[in-house]
This record gives sequence, C-alpha cells and structure tokens, in this order.
Amino acid sequence: MPATASTVRSEQSFTVIPSGGPIAADIVGIDLSQPLSNETFQHIHDAWMQHLVLRFRGQNLTKEHLLEFSRRFGELDKAPINTRGKPWIEGYPDITVMSNIKVDGEPIGGLGYGEAVWHTDMSYQDITPTGALLYGIEVTKAGGETGFASMYQVYDTLPAELRAAIEGKQIKHDASYTSAGELRKGFKPVTDPSEAPGAIHPAVIRHPVTGRKALFLGRRPNGYIMGMPLAQSEALLERLWAHATQPHFAWYQTWKVGDLMMWDNRCTMHRRNAFDPNERRYMLRTQIKGGRPSA
Repeated sequence: MPATASTVRSEQSFTVIPSGGPIAADIVGIDLSQPLSNETFQHIHDAWMQHLVLRFRGQNLTKEHLLEFSRRFGELDKAPINTRGKPWIEGYPDITVMSNIKVDGEPIGGLGYGEAVWHTDMSYQDITPTGALLYGIEVTKAGGETGFASMYQVYDTLPAELRAAIEGKQIKHDASYTSAGELRKGFKPVTDPSEAPGAIHPAVIRHPVTGRKALFLGRRPNGYIMGMPLAQSEALLERLWAHATQPHFAWYQTWKVGDLMMWDNRCTMHRRNAFDPNERRYMLRTQIKGGRPSA
C-alpha cells in the first residue's frame, strides 16, 4: 500500500507528502528561513528517518539560514578545499559550492557538468558522513537530475543466495577517484582494485538510529571484497551492483530554484545526470559529520 500525505501538528505545522517512488518525501508548508521549535525539528527528523530523502521546495535561504538548519542535525564537516587551496566561499568553511560556472577561467565550484555515478559520499574514508544538504540557487532547464536509492530496500530484496554470499564480507572503497571519475590530486591510477587505497567497511551495515540493515557499496569503480581472489570479487560486486542499480529502486529529483534536498548518507546512494555545459548551475552544500559504519 503506497504511503499517503500526512499533516504534522506542532507549533509549526507541515505536511509530509511521499514521492510515490521507493524513497523520498516533500515537506510542505514550512519556511526554513524562520526559527524551528525543538518539537517541529524533531518531527522533521522523524520524517527524514522514515523517508531517507527530504525535499523542501520554494525556500529562500541565505548561507546563514542553510548553516543554521544543517547544524540542527549535528556538527558539520569542513568543505573540501578548492583548487586554489582556499574555502569555496571566504568566511564559510562549512559550505561547498557545487557548480560548473567559471570566472576568469577558474571554476567557482566542484563537480562540473558531467555525470556522477551511483555512490555514497566519502565512503572511501574510515569516518563517513551522516548526511548532506544541497540547496539549488541556479538550476538547469534540463539535465542534472539527482537520483536516490534506498539501500534498505536494496538489501531487503537481495536474493537469498546473494545475501548469503556477502554475509560477514568487507569491501574496500577506492579513494583514488571521485564519483565523476576524476583522479584525486596526489593519487596514482589504479590498475589492481585489491591494491587500491581506501577505507574498509562491512558490506552490510546497521543504521545507528533505525537499526535497519543496509547494503553499503560506496561506489563501483575499483571496489574490492576483502580476502577474495580479484576475479571472484569482481564477479560478486557485478552481481551486487546489477541488483542495486535497477531502475525501480531509484527516484529522481528534478531541480527547481529554491529546492533544498537532504539525504541520509548511511542508507542511500545517489547519482547525477550530466547537463549542458553552457547552462549555469550553482548550488550550496553542507555535510553532517558521522561515524564509522558498523555491522
């Protein structure tokens, strides 16, 4: 039975409208530029735990508003340093700019305009983020859609034989390349995934809040299942990814100006479609500090 819209009654009432897909919901009727009571915030957090991805449309947020709301969910990670060795926005070290725009030949943000493959943020590190928020200020007329998938559902629907094959297994998540396929500065190209640098995490993790199990794949390129011959690791990973990336597991966000998206990085994967490099896209991103994924 599909989930239906529900109105949350508190000091600041809002309506939760499920996307109709396998993941995500709209939060309607709330202005995030205004202070939130603890009760209202808790209801938003509850909706996040239930739907994994939340969308707040029609927001008009300053950088301060974005930071204030983001910090309600926990301490924030510092944004990655840009190509010039500085924060993307001077004075705002917790905000990352995601953009294809260039000024005087220099990019003002990260990720550009190409496709970003299915991934979990920062899974190549020992400590992975709780979640992230992304706010659309300039968006493209077409392309650039962001897809999300529930790794709870992916795990729950694994064939019994495949679930048994990954029981107790650990996956090494390559640190060499970004989700856009770019080699990170200071890293060498990977020729043997078993020798790639990166963090090692359980293939199946348990969410620290909901207690539910989720498949934790990270990203496909150069992944390696520890202790297996490379050919067997590749074969098993191919089967896992073929299952996880089936279209019926995914829901796609088509961006409008003023959209704020947030996702639970512990139990989702996401990707991005490419878009016309001649169109402008400018978004602000924050990231919530997390912990070490555990089984």
